[in-house]
Amino acid sequence: MIGWENDVLCFIEVKTRTTGDLKPVGAAVDHDKQYELRGVARESLRHLRRAPTWRFDVVSIYGEHPSGKADMELLKNAFPVS
Repeated sequence: MIGWENDVLCFIEVKTRTTGDLKPVGAAVDHDKQYELRGVARESLRHLRRAPTWRFDVVSIYGEHPSGKADMELLKNAFPVS
């Protein structure tokens, strides 16, 4: 996903989990996936007249919750842009 938070362009990887016992949100995106997301960011930024401030975020959605509702966790600036 790509979206804005105020004047910051956010490239967002969404991970779904059935339980929180797996990798924590910070470890959910490995080196290969980071490389791929950096490529998406470069291509997206290339089409803008002026490059804004931007970052990579990771959202983890955990599906097993006693209430039947999913829990979400957002990690802003999940990994470096370079």
